[in-house]
Amino acid sequence: MTTKFSPTDRTRIHRLPAHGNYDRDVVHSILDEALVCHLAFVVDDQPYAIPTTFARIDDRLFVHGAAASRMIKTLAGGVRVCFTATLLDGIVLARSAFHHSMNYRSVVVLGTAEEVTDLAHKRRALDAIVDRTAESRSRCARPPNDKELAATRVLVLPIEEVSAKIRTGGPVDDEEDLALPVWAGHVPIRLRASDPIPAEGLAPGLVAPSNEKLL
Repeated sequence: MTTKFSPTDRTRIHRLPAHGNYDRDVVHSILDEALVCHLAFVVDDQPYAIPTTFARIDDRLFVHGAAASRMIKTLAGGVRVCFTATLLDGIVLARSAFHHSMNYRSVVVLGTAEEVTDLAHKRRALDAIVDRTAESRSRCARPPNDKELAATRVLVLPIEEVSAKIRTGGPVDDEEDLALPVWAGHVPIRLRASDPIPAEGLAPGLVAPSNEKLL
């Protein structure tokens, strides 16, 4: 397995190419940290972009949904999809309005999804999706029963045509603006879990997962 993905005409970064990254480990790290993705596709000339959760296993992305879901039925039918995941790392405040920006890490994957029909593979994918909510959560939660499995479809999207884009650091102001009496810099942002809030009716003695296992 190569350490880098090969850019294509569709995934090669043209706007600020220095921010582009095709390193396999970088792409994997962004996907493994992101909790939400958007799936963009077109139905009858109408574009849609649907947020959902996902999981990565090796160089494959897995999403799931109700068997009756338009998104799932459409993508399972072979419609091309654009998968995006973004991590917001900070707000960039420049001296000029034009150069305000954000620090981020993002991944775009293009391709065609297929339905996972093998039952063992389907269960493994669903376990991986559940484990995105909390570490090893699938080991303690009740697994899907036959009725729930039948009501759920799982799709797999290969990570082949892919690019990452990353911005870090402070503002890039024009030289003539450097003396302006305006504060400039960047404000780091981090997603952090608060203390768990128990559901009603819990049996006594059950311990909530630690925050470190949630994010």
